Amino acid sequence: MRRREFITLLGGAAAVTSVSWPRAAPAQQGAIPVIGFLNAASAQSYALFSAAFLKGLGEAGYTDGRNVRIEYRWADSQNDRLPALAADLVQRQVTVIAATSTPAALAAKAATTTIPIVFETAADPVQLGLVASLNRPGGNATGVTQTNVEVAPKRLELLHELLPAARVMAFLVDPSDPKMAETSANQMRAAARTLGLELHVLGASTESDFEAVFAKTNQLQASGLVIGAGTATFAGRGVQLAALATRYAVPTIGANRVFTAAGGLISYGADIVDAYRLTGGYVPASHQNRVAHQPESRQGAWRYCANNAARPRRRGDRVTVKRGF
Repeated sequence: MRRREFITLLGGAAAVTSVSWPRAAPAQQGAIPVIGFLNAASAQSYALFSAAFLKGLGEAGYTDGRNVRIEYRWADSQNDRLPALAADLVQRQVTVIAATSTPAALAAKAATTTIPIVFETAADPVQLGLVASLNRPGGNATGVTQTNVEVAPKRLELLHELLPAARVMAFLVDPSDPKMAETSANQMRAAARTLGLELHVLGASTESDFEAVFAKTNQLQASGLVIGAGTATFAGRGVQLAALATRYAVPTIGANRVFTAAGGLISYGADIVDAYRLTGGYVPASHQNRVAHQPESRQGAWRYCANNAARPRRRGDRVTVKRGF
């Protein structure tokens, strides 16, 4: 299989396992279920992803304002606001929390042990402490991971193949998410050593920091830049990042197709838009003891956490579900 074909398949791959939780009753029996949507970014920058979430929810038979209500909480890229936002949703006794970013998932996990949480993350939920294992997450949290953080070294490798004479590369992380930044940086440093590259780790916590990153990349005489994954700061701003990469003539690789669709050179990773769609579809099922997903690809770009499983889910499994709160 040619690399371009593989990247396309990886970007569009679906889940290989599924999720379920113990039932948790809403505060008022018979009331319209309420989804607490918690995200580290802003509504404007994540409009594409939140629309995909609503699409997935609709595919499961639920529409905001008709048979379900959504309470949105956006941190506007200020992660220190997330604990209070999560606590507010818990106080309001929402039916389920859709924690759609890694910092949001961690905040929701810390805020409640009883309200079901469906998370969406780019990292390994086991390493993050969100679940005990992928097959049996336990507790009240489960969800979707794109594995985009885990494949970050592959992005460096691909960029190096495009720039074989390169000796210096730069890697962009979000220091406002220190756990994710440290994990990603350590992975990339190890990959850089293997490739014989010098790696400079640069940080950007807000969109206003982006231009300085590209200027610094040129100042360091780095041949290219790898954009980190797993942060709301970068995922919703592919257009801005692609424009700056062009303006500063920095060969740059992104983590999702939004970057290349906006004119970026290359991207490698799972489709975040589809991850949000899948997450939206699983939110209603999180309130029941039965859920399923029919795998559509052998690539395994998505991982799901499965609870109460008789055995670990295997590729090719077909399971039927009755969706609903």
